[in-house]
Amino acid sequence: MRRKIGFGIIGTGAITSKHAAAIDELEGAELVALCSSSEKRAGVAQEKYRVKAYADLTAFLLHPGMDVVCICTGSGYHLEPAIEAAKKGKHIFIEKPIEINLERADQIIKACREIGVKLGVVYQNRFSEGYIKLKQAVDEGKLGKLLMGNAYINWFREESYYSSSAWKGSLQGDGGGALINQGIHTIDLLLDIMGEVGSVFGQVKTALYPIEGEDLGAAVVNFKNGALGNITAGTSLYPGYPERLEIYGSKGSVILSAGKIIAWNIKGEENRSVSGGVEDKGTSDPMAIGHSLHLAQYRDFVDAIWEERDPEVTGEKARKSLELIRGIYESSKSGRFYNLGIYPIP
Repeated sequence: MRRKIGFGIIGTGAITSKHAAAIDELEGAELVALCSSSEKRAGVAQEKYRVKAYADLTAFLLHPGMDVVCICTGSGYHLEPAIEAAKKGKHIFIEKPIEINLERADQIIKACREIGVKLGVVYQNRFSEGYIKLKQAVDEGKLGKLLMGNAYINWFREESYYSSSAWKGSLQGDGGGALINQGIHTIDLLLDIMGEVGSVFGQVKTALYPIEGEDLGAAVVNFKNGALGNITAGTSLYPGYPERLEIYGSKGSVILSAGKIIAWNIKGEENRSVSGGVEDKGTSDPMAIGHSLHLAQYRDFVDAIWEERDPEVTGEKARKSLELIRGIYESSKSGRFYNLGIYPIP
């Protein structure tokens, strides 16, 4: 019989509750410790989650029975704890994005590879029923030659969302805004379906909120397979609409909205919609997102440990959406197309 895999979580913000709930429901896993940014926050977390909570990373990493460290800090504060945890032989499971730029992301990937620990990044939407059906259809060639893939994440956040935390919307803590934080989940799905990107032309702006990052973004994508793509993302688009993924091929098209297939039009097949996906999404409230898909990805990560294989979303896979978003930012600065692949993984 397998022993339980012990998880420790670094960061005690809002997303931590989703991780803790998933671990609690997963047979063969247990939450053993937490690490927060201050003694006060650690004390609150310890009382809430009923496990030992630390305010010191070194002490946290010495906690007995910890096999995996989950990093749930602000996006720009993943690198340092990831490296330290990997040095202690812990597997690493990081909330998206892996980091805020490629240099920092590559340091994490390289360290985990050289030390020999597993690295997974949280892109739980890959585990929705609707997306799995779409991916299978594409892999089986049902849509034919891919022609266009679009990702629309036209969400809304109240100003209090940004004012409640110093890192949200900041360049150091968030790396940007609507694209790298909210939009990156659907962009990850777009790339998983459409493949490698050759170039991108993008524009971002801060239209509504007093933040460093963007609350509006748009881009045109040239995929290496010859297909085109469009991306829009926002946190200033009231009242916020379900994120949408559109995939068009020579034999048909499929559209997902909030993880659910709402259109399935393939030549030779009956047109239909497919039930499934998630019931609650964060179009206007980030905490409206449930933890069922986190649970599915946690299960995959635990299985990867026991089966000695890569998890579904490796650091290398997670890097792809980060590279595209950084390319959109660079294109917006220069006013020109940005060619991807300039900075390969070392």
